[in-house]
Amino acid sequence: MGLRGGPVLLGHAVLIQLVTFVLRPTMSYRALELDVPAAALGVLAASFAFAPLVLALPVGQLTDRIGERRIVLAGAACVAAAALVFTFLGDGLAGLLCGSVLLGVGHLGCVVGQQALVANTSARGGYDTAFGHYTFAASLGQSLGPTLILLFGGDQQIPHTDRIFTACVGAAALLVVLSFALPDTRRTASAAKTGDEGGFRELVRLPGLVRALTTSCIVIAAVDITLAYLPALGAERGLASGTVGLLLTVRGLASMGSRFFLGRMAARLGRRRLLTTSTAASGLAMAVLPFDLPLAALLAVMAVAGFGLGIGQPLTMSWLAEASPPGLRGRAMALRLLGNRTGQIIIPSAAGALAAGLGVAGVLYATALALGYASLSSRTLPVDASAPADN
Repeated sequence: MGLRGGPVLLGHAVLIQLVTFVLRPTMSYRALELDVPAAALGVLAASFAFAPLVLALPVGQLTDRIGERRIVLAGAACVAAAALVFTFLGDGLAGLLCGSVLLGVGHLGCVVGQQALVANTSARGGYDTAFGHYTFAASLGQSLGPTLILLFGGDQQIPHTDRIFTACVGAAALLVVLSFALPDTRRTASAAKTGDEGGFRELVRLPGLVRALTTSCIVIAAVDITLAYLPALGAERGLASGTVGLLLTVRGLASMGSRFFLGRMAARLGRRRLLTTSTAASGLAMAVLPFDLPLAALLAVMAVAGFGLGIGQPLTMSWLAEASPPGLRGRAMALRLLGNRTGQIIIPSAAGALAAGLGVAGVLYATALALGYASLSSRTLPVDASAPADN
């Protein structure tokens, strides 16, 4: 993988996503058990995303100042605290909200620290492979997480939430232990200036930064829209829920495949060309998806969409890591995360308003247009020094 502490870091990435993707749906199930009103369910879901919007930039700055391991350790401790709150205080809405906010803070610290660690310990020219493998591990954790729900009453309408919360306490404790084993980069001389806001001013002046962040934002929002609206499309087309689940599984596996082989593809095609073509391909797939296609064709379309959507995040990470000065990479990753979270709030909300007038097909067409714009925008990104020229 070309970075220090690779196996531990990848294991940590799998575990934080696994715990998060177990706790978030389980807290919603617990809220249903408590007969929480539908409006409060929305507040509960939004409380997880509130922390990144408020704390992303300060956490990135702190990462550059004190090192990645301490930030990841603090994040893991918050995740463990969240699991404990869900277990012992999750019998009311206040406890669930407290646990959700703690989980959001902990996830933020772990993810920013992990991404900064990848950026700071990867060999120059190896960012694409490193971030490809890192995001592959994160996707694996997201895929494995919901299976824990199946183990604790997945055949019931509401699983055994108390048992799941207890199991997550143990998983979070392992996350804390793994955090101690992570390496930590030494602060370089250039990092001495990272105590002020000048670092962010330096980052926003990077050529192509806005285009890279826009591409990343649109791609991750497209993934969320797929997850939210494919079941609705399936209902319109009369598809069984199991068929929709199969389509989503194909999308996820295709994304994992593209991330695992990202380094090889970027070395062969060039980072900019790969980002442009993969985003365009996913946009075309989204545009075809609303058509009344046979199942085999739908599976092929979802595979193309998943393969293309899996490339955008790690490629923008690796571009940002290479373009950012060594002392500012924690803030660079936090800035990208802030842009992603903002897009995940604004774009799906706009899609919901669009769906009211044009239906699910209109949402997918609009998403395809957005991906097309992202593809065109990425064509003007500066060519990186490590990739072959994009002629």
